[in-house]
Amino acid sequence: LPPHATVADSLLLGRHRLTRSGFLATGLRLPSAVREERRHRERVHEIAAFIGLEGQLERPAGSLPYGQQKLVELGRALCMEPKVLLLDEPIAGMTADERRRTAAVVADVRDSLGISIVLVEHDMGVVMRLADAVTVLDFGRRIAGGTPAEVQNDPAVVQAYLGAPQ
Repeated sequence: LPPHATVADSLLLGRHRLTRSGFLATGLRLPSAVREERRHRERVHEIAAFIGLEGQLERPAGSLPYGQQKLVELGRALCMEPKVLLLDEPIAGMTADERRRTAAVVADVRDSLGISIVLVEHDMGVVMRLADAVTVLDFGRRIAGGTPAEVQNDPAVVQAYLGAPQ
């Protein structure tokens, strides 16, 4: 995150690829560019409300607690209107409360927005709660795949991650 940019501006960065107005139109504040910016800012407010940061929009993103900074990053990705999100350890380094909140937001992204999520995560509790299908790797080799319940009880997974005999 840009450390001195506000949460709103950080989220607005995610709208950049959707911007149609050119540099000149934006610089001259032509009506079409102004309307487009207004639509982008409205969407930023909607996303901020969705991730629970609507009250933080004017704060510098870098001044937020770590868990909220990660939500800003997720929100910026959502501002791009993706069909699929790749989340690489989205809850790593968070407190228990931050982990619960972030996992709930990720579940809402999947359930409410209908966005498919590819999740790379080591917290098996989060994986079990969020995933419809799981693929387990051990040193880069696929050792199991299936529903969370199937994978959780797979002997190869138990051996690889708990060291229990097969």
